Amino acid sequence: MAQDLKQLPAWTALAKHAGAMREVLMRDLFARNPGRFRRFSLRLGEHLLLDYSRNRVTEETMRLLYDLAAARNVAARARAMFAGERINITEGRAVLHTALRNRGNQPVLVDGQDVMPAVNAVLERMRDFVGAVHDGRWRGATGKRIDTVVNIGIGGSDLGPRMVVEALRADRKPGMRPFFVSNVDGADIGWVLAEANPETTLFVIASKTFTTQETMANAASAREWLAGKLGEGAVPNHFVAVSTNEKGVTAFGIDARNMFGFWDWVGGRYSLWSAIGLPIALAIGFEGFEALLCGAHAMDRHFLEAPPDENLPLTLGLIGIWNANFLGFPAVAVIPYDQGLHRFAAHLQQVDMESNGKAVGLDGRAPGVATGPVVFGEPGTNSQHAFFQLIHQGPVPVPVDFIAPLESRKPMGRHHELLLANMLAQGEALMRGKTEVEVRAELATQKISAAAIEALAPHKVFGGNRPSNTILMKSVDPYCLGALTALYEHKVFVQGAVWGINSFDQWGVELGKQLAGDILEAWKALDPGTESESLVELVGRAQQKGRG
Repeated sequence: MAQDLKQLPAWTALAKHAGAMREVLMRDLFARNPGRFRRFSLRLGEHLLLDYSRNRVTEETMRLLYDLAAARNVAARARAMFAGERINITEGRAVLHTALRNRGNQPVLVDGQDVMPAVNAVLERMRDFVGAVHDGRWRGATGKRIDTVVNIGIGGSDLGPRMVVEALRADRKPGMRPFFVSNVDGADIGWVLAEANPETTLFVIASKTFTTQETMANAASAREWLAGKLGEGAVPNHFVAVSTNEKGVTAFGIDARNMFGFWDWVGGRYSLWSAIGLPIALAIGFEGFEALLCGAHAMDRHFLEAPPDENLPLTLGLIGIWNANFLGFPAVAVIPYDQGLHRFAAHLQQVDMESNGKAVGLDGRAPGVATGPVVFGEPGTNSQHAFFQLIHQGPVPVPVDFIAPLESRKPMGRHHELLLANMLAQGEALMRGKTEVEVRAELATQKISAAAIEALAPHKVFGGNRPSNTILMKSVDPYCLGALTALYEHKVFVQGAVWGINSFDQWGVELGKQLAGDILEAWKALDPGTESESLVELVGRAQQKGRG
């Protein structure tokens, strides 16, 4: 039986070190070392910088964390993933989203077969299709050019592509309007259809199995709407699919030649790099999609090749483990200071929480330590006026990842300077805090009574010593966004490898799906009864019948 994680010498050394670090103040660390920023920051060329100096870490902390990574064979596990080994043991699958962006085109073998020819073939089909839509060779049933693309998917078939398309608004092709529909609530598809012109709208139905309940319900509504406007014969001109189920796709009315496939080694939350990224390419052009792949590939090579103390994903992942497991901080706030990245935290919620929200390890036993932190976030400066009160003065510290571009893609007066000043100030405030002595001295200058100072002072104290990382991008362009997204994917991998869990299955989402199906079938079988029976009572009866 494998040794318990908490019994490893590397883990126990960190636990002992954490005891000595709990009372250490970061403001003192900065005061003693004016070069702290340079020592505790890393770069990916000119594209990304990770500043982790505002964490309660020293040279000794980092040495012990890198020792832990070595003890858990993180580098070897990463090589196994890139090499196509079946590291998703519960589903018997390889994990090869990295092959989708393998711009060096090195062979990647699964069961002895190189997957790269198939990957490249799908990319070429995407290139041809996107070009046909943009230059007008692909037209709607009435001969009009496509100007609206509606992606219908859910989970990874929605969150990743939506995040990228929103972030790269500056790169959108003129005249192209992208929309995304995911929620089975009819309002989601209904509002989009209200804005769409059936003659110029293309629907991309994204579902690996082509049976996903929410996606197929929305797809059926879109098909009914289009056929009602233009007739059944118009469907092939206005629908394409991203799927592996050719039979289901053709039964829906989509020509199999307009189906873009992918493979079982592409997990949903890592799939934006595959044909699931078709709406990205349609929105920004295939060249932009390739630049996104190139940025991610650069981070892949860095993750594999950089020494531990220069490795951005490894370091970011280990800092997260230090904060969660040794300092006891169970959440992470991801705050992008760029409006385009307003869906970035939502994408990361799935990448992180669906990957590492596990209470069982690879060996079938509980890991014995906290895994899967709660991830949340909103753009700055909006978040400062929402939940930063808790982050600054709440009883449990919440580590923060601040993300910002050095260059704005939409410059407007001095807005970007104001934006960056706010971000830098928030990180400084979280680190430095404000002592009661400082508060009292400040209040004393306001010429208020001693009694008022006594009453106000406790409320204005900031404990500080709260950790944050700052990630600076050159700009939110396709290349830098690809690198940033891959950085977080590999961070999640690092943490899963240390915790000894399978980051690539998601059995926790299955039970709810199954029960929803049972309840839906029970609901169909019910007699609605009299008109006086309330919907609440009907729902209660369906739930009870579903339990049976």
